[in-house]
Order: sequence, then structure tokens, then C-alpha cells
Amino acid sequence: MALRNSVLKLAKLGRSSSHMRLRGLSTQTFEKVNESEKSKQTHFGFETVDEKEKWKKVHNVFETVAEKYDVMNDAMSLGIHRLWKDIFMQRLAPTHGTKLLDVAGGTGDITFRYINYLKNLGLATEGRRSAVTVCDINQAMLDVGKLRAQRQGYTPETCGVDIDWVCGDAEKLPQADDSYTAYTIAFGIRNCTHIDKVLEEAYRVLAPGGRFMCLEFSHLPNEALQWAYDKYSFQVIPVLGQLIAGQWKPYQYLVESIRQFPNQEKFKSMIEDAGFRQVTYENLTFGVTAIHSGFKI
Repeated sequence: MALRNSVLKLAKLGRSSSHMRLRGLSTQTFEKVNESEKSKQTHFGFETVDEKEKWKKVHNVFETVAEKYDVMNDAMSLGIHRLWKDIFMQRLAPTHGTKLLDVAGGTGDITFRYINYLKNLGLATEGRRSAVTVCDINQAMLDVGKLRAQRQGYTPETCGVDIDWVCGDAEKLPQADDSYTAYTIAFGIRNCTHIDKVLEEAYRVLAPGGRFMCLEFSHLPNEALQWAYDKYSFQVIPVLGQLIAGQWKPYQYLVESIRQFPNQEKFKSMIEDAGFRQVTYENLTFGVTAIHSGFKI
């Protein structure tokens, strides 16, 4: 009888111990699910949003400002953005036969500079046909770019460069592996939810020896200059957006998104982590913007 009671007590203890372990595992699983849900959040400017929401919000921003995009660029930067983009193209220094993928290039600013740069090189030798694919997630921005191209006479027949306009996501490009010799993204990568995925996709579509180049707002190393820049950004740019484009919030997001973007050294490391080599950066206008470059070896 005593032996039977001992066995029953051990059985109950085993069941209780198993129950406790199951409860512990259940709690751990719940905590992991919560952590997973938290990890799916990201920033939209200074606002915290679900990752699925960010691309919609960014899409709406550029859908709203597409028609006034170029005018606002001139107003916000006092026209200096044109100089930044000119320098950017000079650093790329494309040659005849270059096959460029211009991501987030909807309105055509970089593409048109690419075409003009090739024109200034003179006539291409036979068989050295150049091409550019303008890829943007926002069709409204692409429509603005196409209209500008027509008005300025940028057609394959007149400029000698094949131009393709594609609506696509920088984080999941529709282009094939190893299909371009150059990849550019200007003032677009900070709007993407997963910067690392954008860089990985850039690496994937570039052929060996291909060059990655990014022009993006950055961080000023001088505290006094950064303070002045912050004052201008937060107190002037949204006001200009309201006066010129009739929109405050998109330009409030703009200045907030710049502050959320990694500094030059951090972004350099991210580019290297994606597989690129010979990665460098060059500050423009004291670090207001920076040109980042790397090669697929």
C-alpha cells in the first residue's frame, strides 16, 4: 500500500512538472511572437508604424507631391540639388555601352544627366549602345519623368540611348541577376523600409565589376552647422511645402526621414555588408548630402 501511494505521488509530481514546463514554453512562445510583432515596426519620419504601412505612406507622399517635386527641390535647396546631381554623374563617369539602372529615379533627373554626359563624349562606336532603366515604385513619379522626357526630346532615336520606364520596388526588383553595369539611387534609399534589402538587390542585379552609387542626405560633422541646418529644415522647409505645393506633412516627413537615416560611416558599413568592395563616400556641402560608391567584385 505504501509503495502504491509513493508511485501515485511521483506520477502527480511528474504531471505537475510537465504542466509547468508546458506553461513555461507557452510563455516563451508568446514572448517570441510579441518580439516578432515588434520587429515588424519601423519608422516613418519620427512616427513608429507597421512595416506594411510604411510603403503605403511613402507612396502617398510622392503621389501627392509628384507634380511639384522638381519645383520644391529648387526651393528647398536653393537650386543646389542640381549641382549635387551634376557632381554625382561626374563621379559615375559613364562610358558608351553602359547599362544603367536608375532606381527611385521617377522624374528623370539622374537619367537625363546620364544621357547628356554620354552625348558630351561624342558619337559611340558601333555596337556600343547605351541603355537606362528608370525604376520607381510610384507610377505618378514615372509619369512626370516620361512627360519631361518627351518635352525635352529624350527619345532613343534622338539621344542614342535606350530608355525604359519600369514601376518596381527597390526591395524586390523585377530585373534579372547580373544585368546592369551601373546602379544609381538618388534621394530615394532613405524612404525604403529595409535598406539592407535594397542594397542586396542592387548587388544582385549588377554584373561583376558593376558600380553602385547612391546620393543621399546625410549628417553634418560640425555641431554648429548641424544646429543651423536643423533650424532651417524644421522651420522653413514644411512652410515652403505648404506655400508652394499646398502640402505641409510630406515635407515634415522629408526632414524627419533625413534625421533617421544612418550617418556616413554606418551606411558605408551597410554597403560593405551587402557584398560591395572599394566602398567610399564623399561629403557635399559640408555633409548635407553624401555620394556613396562601391563595386561588385
